Amino acid sequence: MKEQELSERCRQEDNVARKELYECYAGKMFAVCLRYITDRDTAQDLMHDGFLKIYASFDKFVWRGEGSLRAWMERVIINTVLQYLRKSDVMSQSVALEDAPQIYEEPTPDAIETIPKDVLMQFVQELPVGYRTVFNLYVFEDKSHKEIAQILGINEKSSASQLVRAKASLAKKVNEWMKKNA
Repeated sequence: MKEQELSERCRQEDNVARKELYECYAGKMFAVCLRYITDRDTAQDLMHDGFLKIYASFDKFVWRGEGSLRAWMERVIINTVLQYLRKSDVMSQSVALEDAPQIYEEPTPDAIETIPKDVLMQFVQELPVGYRTVFNLYVFEDKSHKEIAQILGINEKSSASQLVRAKASLAKKVNEWMKKNA
């Protein structure tokens, strides 16, 4: 079934369409949750919560062409995860990374291309939750520090600082991996 037809049938509360929507997108939405949440059970719970919100919010979905359904669903899932993170007050639990220098040698894009995607995502998963959250919002969701600060209830300087520390930590891990696997 095409995306537009699927979304229209979900809007009409068609359970067969809802099941198909879940089967088509659950894996992708779970991956989005895992970018923010390292615990697989919690990520799965949040994905399910997100799908319930998706089903309940189809009256707010506006078809804008192929891919718009997935993009809208991702926003709902991300908002569900961020709401959980805010309730958990994770931003105040951020750990200082003593070994994350403010100045670091950034790996070249060509070098990064040689690292398997799952290894890079594992490096992101290993970041402290606050750094990982800011990194994901900045890199994957294309949010500004001002937007991140509003979303997470922190100040812009804290967002910028956490991003620098996240990048420094990732650069260190990437450089170490490259030395081992050269």
